[in-house]
Amino acid sequence: MAQKAEIRSEFPEKVRRVLQDFWGMSLLFLILILLLRGVEIYFIFSNHALDFGIKEILIFSLLQDLGWVIYLLGILFILHILFSLIRIKFSKFTTLTTLSFFLLLHVGVIFYFIETLVPLGQDLFAYNWSDIFQTVSASGQLTLVNGLLAIGFIISVIAGLFWSTKWLNFELNTFLYITPTFLLSLFFVQFFPKDGFDTGSEVKLNIELNKSRYLVEESFERWMYGGEFYFDFFLRATNKNMIVKKDFYDDEYPFMHHAEYPDVLSPFFDSLQSPPNIVFILAESFGKAYSGKNAYLGSFTPFLDSLENHSLAWEHNVSTTGRTFGVLPGILGGYPFGEEGFLELFEEFPYHQSLISILKNNGYESRFFIGSDQKFDHQGDFMEYQQVDAIEDEFTFLPGYQKTPSPTGFSWGYADKELFLNALRKLPESYTSPEIQIFQTITSHSPYIVPEDELYNEKFENYISNVLKLSPEKKEEYTSYKNIYKTILYADDAIRLFFEGYKKRLEFENTIFIITGDHRLPEIPMSSRLDRFHVPLLIYSPKLKEAKQFKGLTSHFEVTPSILAYLKSNFNISIPEDVVWQGQVLDTAKTFQSQLVMPLMRNKNQLVEYISGEYFLSDGQIFQISENLNIDPIDEPDLRTQLIGEFEDFKNKNNYMLQTRKLLKPQNQSVASN
Repeated sequence: MAQKAEIRSEFPEKVRRVLQDFWGMSLLFLILILLLRGVEIYFIFSNHALDFGIKEILIFSLLQDLGWVIYLLGILFILHILFSLIRIKFSKFTTLTTLSFFLLLHVGVIFYFIETLVPLGQDLFAYNWSDIFQTVSASGQLTLVNGLLAIGFIISVIAGLFWSTKWLNFELNTFLYITPTFLLSLFFVQFFPKDGFDTGSEVKLNIELNKSRYLVEESFERWMYGGEFYFDFFLRATNKNMIVKKDFYDDEYPFMHHAEYPDVLSPFFDSLQSPPNIVFILAESFGKAYSGKNAYLGSFTPFLDSLENHSLAWEHNVSTTGRTFGVLPGILGGYPFGEEGFLELFEEFPYHQSLISILKNNGYESRFFIGSDQKFDHQGDFMEYQQVDAIEDEFTFLPGYQKTPSPTGFSWGYADKELFLNALRKLPESYTSPEIQIFQTITSHSPYIVPEDELYNEKFENYISNVLKLSPEKKEEYTSYKNIYKTILYADDAIRLFFEGYKKRLEFENTIFIITGDHRLPEIPMSSRLDRFHVPLLIYSPKLKEAKQFKGLTSHFEVTPSILAYLKSNFNISIPEDVVWQGQVLDTAKTFQSQLVMPLMRNKNQLVEYISGEYFLSDGQIFQISENLNIDPIDEPDLRTQLIGEFEDFKNKNNYMLQTRKLLKPQNQSVASN
C-alpha cells in the first residue's frame, strides 16, 4: 500500500513539472515577442519617414502578436503534453527547440522588413540558394561581426528558454488555473481582427502584421494549395471596353489569339527611310514617385526630366511585376507569369515568340547588356532562347573597368556608368542591318552603393537644397534615404553619359529609345498598393515630330504590340498571325482613362493584384483608380465577385499553361504582312 501511495504522489509532481516547463518557456517567449515588436517599431520609425504615427498602428500590432503567440502556443501545448507521455525531458527539449526556432525566425523576418518594408512571404521559395546567397552577400550583411552577434543571440535565446523553466515555481493548483484560462483564450483569439483598420495603406498594414505569422501562413498556403492545378475549361474574353479586340479561338491554347493591333505611334513620327534601331534602357528601381513630372517625392532624375520634354511620355504607366524578374518577359513579350514568373520556366520554356525573335526574323541583329551576372533570375536563359546575337554581362567586360565597391567584397557587378561606357566601346562602328539593343542597369539596387560616393553626397545635398528646395524638416526626412537617392541620381547621370556617347554614332538619327523602370523600390514608403508598379515610360527619337504627354493608363505589356504595329505599318515587316500578348497598345489619351485588363504579380509566388478598367483588385479588396494612380477603396460586392471571377479565370489559364506548356503552337509559323 505504501508503494502504491508513493507512486500516486509522483503523478501530480510530474504534471506540475510538465506545466512548469511549458509555461516558463511560453511566458518568456511572449515577453520576447512583445519586446521585439517594440524593437521593430523603433527601427521602422527611426529609419523611415512615414505619414502616420506609432499610435495608429500600436494596438492592432499588439493584437496581431498576441493572436499569433496564443495560436502557436495552443498547438505547442498539445504537442508538449503528448511528448511528455513519452518522456518529460523530451517534451521540454522539443518545446525549447521549437520556440527557439520561432524566435530566431521572427528576428530574421522583422529585420528583413525593417530594411525593405515588405513582409517576407512565398517569394522566399521562388529563389534558389545561389540567388539568395548572392542577394544577402551584396547587401553587406554577411560580416564577421554580424556572424558573431548571431551566434551570441542564438546561445542567449536557448539559454534563456532553458532557465525560464525554473522561474515559475508555482504549485500545481496555480498551473491548473493558468492552463484552462489559456485554453479559453484560444476561443476568443478567432475574433481578433485579421485586417488592419486602414485598407488603403499597404505600408501601414504591413507594419501591423506579425511577420512570422505571415511567413508561416504564406508557406502553408504554398505547400497545401500551391501547384499546377487547372480546370480544362475557360471563359472567353469579352473584349469589353478594350482598345484591341482579341479572338481567342483555340481552347487548347487559351492565350493564343488573332488580333489587329492598331498603329498608335506613327502620327508622332516623321517618316524614317529605313527600319530604325530599337534601344531599350531598363532602369533598376526607377519609380514614378521620384522620377519625372508630377513625381510626388520630387524627381531625382534631372536628365530624364529634360529628355521627357522631347519625348512621348506616359504619366500613368505600370510595370507587370513588383520586382525585376518580370521586366524582360513583360516588355519584350507580354507573357503570363507561370507560378514564379515567366523566367522561372527556363528549364522548359513554352514555345513563344518575342519582340526580339520577330525582329530577328525580319533581319535585325540583337544585343543585351547588363552589368551583373546574366544568370541571376535566369535572364540569360531567356535571352538565349530568343537567340540574342550578343549577351554581355559582368564576365565579358573589357579591361579597365571597376566593379561597384562592397563592404563584404561581394559586388552585384559593374556600376551603370561602366555598363554604358563598356557597351559603347563594344557596339560596332557601322551596321549592315538594324539592331535591337537592351541595356539593363543595376546600381540603384540594394545595398545602394555608388562608386563616386563623395561626389554624389555633394550632389544630393545640392539637389535637395537648390533644386527641390526642401524645408529643413523635409531635408532630414530625405536624408534618411540619402544612399537610395544617390543611386538614382547616379543612374540618371549614367543614362545622360550614354546619350552623349550615342549621339556621336551614325545610327543615332534613325534610332527609337524606350526608357522605363522595372519597378518602384520598396524601401521608401509607398503611397498605395499600386505605387510599387507605377514607373516612368518614355519613347524618344530624333525623328519625333513633337513631345507629347499621355494620361491613359498603360503598361509594359503594351510596348511590344505597339512597336510591332508601328514597324509593320511603316516598313511592312512580317509579324505572326497568332500571338499571345497580354497587352493592348499604348494608350495615347490626353485625359486619364483606363482600358486595361491585366494581372500584376507583386513578388514571385504572389499573384494577388488585377486591373480591370478603372478598378484595382488587391488581396481581395477593390479600389477605384483615379489620376496619378491614386486608389480609393470601394464596397461593391457584385463588382468584387465579377473581378475575382475574371482574375480566377486568368489564373486557371495560367496554371494550364504552366502544366501543359501550351502557350503558342510551335508549328504556327505563318506571318501576316501588308
